[in-house]
Amino acid sequence: MAIQVIMPLLGESVVEGTLTRWLKAPGETVAEFEPLVEVNTDKVDTEVPSPAAGVLLQVLVPEGTTVQAGTRLAWIGQPGEQPQESSPADAAKSAEPPATAPAAPSVAPAVAAAPVPPPESAIEPPRDRSLGFISPVVARMVSEHGVDLYQIRGTGQGGRITKKDVETYLASRGSAPPPAEQPAVPAPAPQPAAPVFAAGELLTLSPLRKQIAEHMLRSKHTAPHVTTIMEADLGRVVAHRQANKEAFARDGVNLTFTAYFVAASVAALKAFPLVNSSFTEAGIQLHPAINIGVAVSLGDAGLIVPVIKNADSLSLLGIARAVNDLAARARARQLVPDEVQGGTFTITNHGVSGSLFATPIINQPQCAILGVGAIQKRPVVISDQNLGDVIAIRTMAYLGLTFDHRVLDGAIADYFLAKLIDTLQTWS
Repeated sequence: MAIQVIMPLLGESVVEGTLTRWLKAPGETVAEFEPLVEVNTDKVDTEVPSPAAGVLLQVLVPEGTTVQAGTRLAWIGQPGEQPQESSPADAAKSAEPPATAPAAPSVAPAVAAAPVPPPESAIEPPRDRSLGFISPVVARMVSEHGVDLYQIRGTGQGGRITKKDVETYLASRGSAPPPAEQPAVPAPAPQPAAPVFAAGELLTLSPLRKQIAEHMLRSKHTAPHVTTIMEADLGRVVAHRQANKEAFARDGVNLTFTAYFVAASVAALKAFPLVNSSFTEAGIQLHPAINIGVAVSLGDAGLIVPVIKNADSLSLLGIARAVNDLAARARARQLVPDEVQGGTFTITNHGVSGSLFATPIINQPQCAILGVGAIQKRPVVISDQNLGDVIAIRTMAYLGLTFDHRVLDGAIADYFLAKLIDTLQTWS
């Protein structure tokens, strides 16, 4: 019997995605859990695995189509087998979400669903049962830990095996996911070379570039943008980093300045929680968690903003480790959709390319974004108790806060930025 391939729910709040590339052509064989189609969701490419072994009988949704979770994408079966619905009308119909499907399902519909077994059953699961749809996250965990899925009881819809089911199984057998091996401290990223284009060339828009364009335009049309700029003396941060980067390196962590800006943002967001909010038609929604996005350049491809979840619960070491990990996997295109979702505040370091000032665009639906200018030594006038006003060389940077004037007034924005800078200038 032919098995349908369903568009999965790739993240907690990711209800649709764009098919960017079919990895198999109709008529080609595919193994169970082998990557079948590549889907882009919010700048993240995810490979959707095949739910069964067999032949790709029919592709129902062409590349470049955006579909919702629950949409039928293709049929998998045995050579010569006919899908249950294979007419052109059915194929066109399948490119739309099923009318009976919920608008935002909590789990992707299962394929060839099996009954939900008793949670405490000691009976070994039958090996001939259908495993149903396996999400990309579950497939990756299975591969990393050598798990036999037939040993796991699924608690998801129709007996589907969820990430939590795999974690519970690993914990029960005494092999919970081990901490990732600490990589060597990465070398500073090389400066990208200027792209070379032919005169008169028409550059086709990639899905990522289209999403960036749409998001930036929507943000400027949605929120009245205002930017306030202050400068920070980073002398104490520089001294702290110099004194601690070797110890961090022994833990496999590269202590970058970005970690300090994230930590200082956490302190300021705690002091002024209104900045950790979003504008809605019902009112201003204050967010219970502090989830800080850090913009990462992908070179000519654009940029992406992975999110450090619950940043307020992390030490400087934890923040630095998260920054290293997310940035490295962002550049390697290894992020999963949930890792670019749920941000409540964003930091973009435009200074890495030498920029002193910038007015970044707000990352909707957040209400503010911090822009960090180039860190450089320059002469400044300081007041000395004994010498009076003197000129000294200090390590300085301009920090700009672009904010949604519907949510924040200039005074609150300035208080917030001043608190952030004070945290940096008094670092100990």
